[in-house]
Amino acid sequence: MQKYLLLFLWFFALSVGRAQSQNASLSGKVTSAEGQVLESLTVALEGTVLGTNTDAAGAFVLRNIKPGTYTLRVGGVGYKPVRQPITLQAGDELDLAFVLQPSAGTLEEVVVSASRSVETLDETPASVHVIDSRTLQLQSQINTDVSRILANTVPGLALQSNTTSNVGQTLRGRNVLIMVDGIPQSTPLRNGSRDVRTIDPAAIERIEIVKGATAVYGNGADGGLINYITKQPSTSKPFSASTSLAGTGMLFHPNGTFGGRVSQQFSGKLKNFDYVASGTYEKTGVMRDGEGEVISPVYGLGETNLYNGFAKAGYNFSSGHRVEAMYNYFGSRQESDYVLQPGKYGETPTIGVRGEVLGEPEGTKYNHNAQLRYIGKNLFLNTNLELSAYMQSFFTVYGYTPYFQNGGQSSIKSSKKGVRLNLNTPFSLGRALSGSVAYGADYLNDVTSQPLVDGRTWVPEMDLKNLAPYAQLQLDILQHLNFKAGYRFDNVSVTVEDFQQLVLASGAGGDYVQGGRLEFNANTFNAGLRYSALDYFKPFVSYSQGFSMIDVGRYVRGAKEDFISQMNLEPVIVNNYEAGFHSQLGIASFSGAYFISTSKLGANLVANEQGVYEIERAPERVAGFEALVDLFLSEKLTLGANASYSEGKADIDNNGEYTNGEDKYLTSLRIPPFKFTSYLNLRPTQNLNLSLQWIYSGERDRFERNAKGAYSSGQGPVKAFDVFNLAASYKATDKLSLNLGVENLLDKAYYLPQAYWYGRDDNFTRANGARFQAGASYKW
Repeated sequence: MQKYLLLFLWFFALSVGRAQSQNASLSGKVTSAEGQVLESLTVALEGTVLGTNTDAAGAFVLRNIKPGTYTLRVGGVGYKPVRQPITLQAGDELDLAFVLQPSAGTLEEVVVSASRSVETLDETPASVHVIDSRTLQLQSQINTDVSRILANTVPGLALQSNTTSNVGQTLRGRNVLIMVDGIPQSTPLRNGSRDVRTIDPAAIERIEIVKGATAVYGNGADGGLINYITKQPSTSKPFSASTSLAGTGMLFHPNGTFGGRVSQQFSGKLKNFDYVASGTYEKTGVMRDGEGEVISPVYGLGETNLYNGFAKAGYNFSSGHRVEAMYNYFGSRQESDYVLQPGKYGETPTIGVRGEVLGEPEGTKYNHNAQLRYIGKNLFLNTNLELSAYMQSFFTVYGYTPYFQNGGQSSIKSSKKGVRLNLNTPFSLGRALSGSVAYGADYLNDVTSQPLVDGRTWVPEMDLKNLAPYAQLQLDILQHLNFKAGYRFDNVSVTVEDFQQLVLASGAGGDYVQGGRLEFNANTFNAGLRYSALDYFKPFVSYSQGFSMIDVGRYVRGAKEDFISQMNLEPVIVNNYEAGFHSQLGIASFSGAYFISTSKLGANLVANEQGVYEIERAPERVAGFEALVDLFLSEKLTLGANASYSEGKADIDNNGEYTNGEDKYLTSLRIPPFKFTSYLNLRPTQNLNLSLQWIYSGERDRFERNAKGAYSSGQGPVKAFDVFNLAASYKATDKLSLNLGVENLLDKAYYLPQAYWYGRDDNFTRANGARFQAGASYKW
């Protein structure tokens, strides 16, 4: 498949190759109203593949531009965008200067994940959240764990667990699809809950989060999607580089906690070729809680070596044709000298004590992602085309457990290959009506298994093939009314070979299961409307569907049926109804949304009294709200807050009501407690920036103890907590920046929600105490 794509691109390059000497170029500088240079803003020629970001000096360069008339767009979060028409003659070298005014709004931020076409948030009738490069850099000063960065900034996303696992980190109470540049990272065939932490923030340009069920990218996005958009090349000069060094450790209980981090990046542009490459290594010390106790090493982030290597290279044949290749490697392995010492649930924490660790180091041995992409602009009927081929290879190992006969360690192996074809054709029916149609098809082959590291098979290879054509219509009515509607058809087949179930320590297992082929189709729709004429009130309504498979591997490994064909693997189709708004009143920016998410069939994981998870298939309803406010008081002071709440129930008796005694609340594996986050950013001088963040997580108590007098997994009563984080940066020179971040500034001894809702002694672990990260960054 990739061979044919390469042949196509080579043929295309020969067909469009031409002398570049008659093309034009433009350069410029972007500053604020106070004369401060603005870094990391987007500069792009609309309707072309040419674009870049401003560098540390606020400068940009675009080369190899065909003569003609264009619109140059300059903008970014926190500043009002500027669009300037320009006309270029052959050989022109135009130099421009832009002064951007501050803005409290973010609706001009450009996104691509919501509809697979370039658009602004102002045009999107859905809840979309963007973590831009500056926010990502700020949060990374506190902690570089991307699951923590997401939890601390995105309303509606559950808090992280302070481990390598993202169990319970749902989005609006549903599954979330994780992607890197559109490449799926999630492993729905056997969900190992290690898909959020699969790339280092140093390789990420921004993160786009689409909330609510979406069919745009297929399986697994019934609660939304998180797309890590990787770094873009700096094209202002042929070579630039940046080096970052940091030391880490516990602020008040430092013994054995010190670690370090180094990251190196290179970027530049040589004529029509641009590139960016980075490498990151991080080693953490022991993690301690607010009382100085070593945190349990099970799924732990302490004593861990992390590696990330990233490269992206592109070639612009002309202003309308580009080919690009991307590769990212991520690995994280824990080498601990500590073992778990159980505490008492609700009373004393489970901690780590020195001891012999059985088995091989746990963690993600590797996560390889590669993509080859062609982008064509203004082709037939002014159509834009994007064709990409990608692969992902993932291997993660879990800790040793006596759960299996003679003990053992499980692992998950997943190999994905896919092709995405996306076309976007604009049209206009006069000044009153214009729009575009996005259409194409996706193909995915996913082969996933769960073997033990000694070679025994717990879950055999499952071979998924998914072909999905789709179409999305966008209409701009009278310029201010944006309507969208779309449809996607997923044809899915899963093939499982004959296998013998693994024998467990309890003696269960050992049954033979005859393999077979399972097939199903999923039809999903979406429609939305946003009105954007009034700055003080821009409302939207939307209806969207998404689907996800049940955890096939979990079902198969404990199947009661003798034949794969007898299993009930019908997918979950989720309906998401949402109404929201955005308002901008002077220095204040407000956003809010209320949503209802329903499904006629669920796939809720419920633990029995023995602690074994079983899949409960019953109708479900989740509802909630999100609210955000930002106050742009001046260029020196901004503050804001966001809040999110959701609740969900399963209709056990399947009567269409959720109020009967038979019906029950969804467990806290799915539904997080109320979350409130606020921040204050202060810039007392032009070179000094301070940021204080306060996070509050509320209570959730919906379940009674079971017959054994304990709480079943996911049903323990969650208690509230709050925590402060601090980030500070000082620009010593134009090239040198000094950074300091402190997580849990007041060194509280507290528990995250997961410690409570698991309801078990071995999971009752505290969160980190006060942990610092101090370092420096130098730009060459």
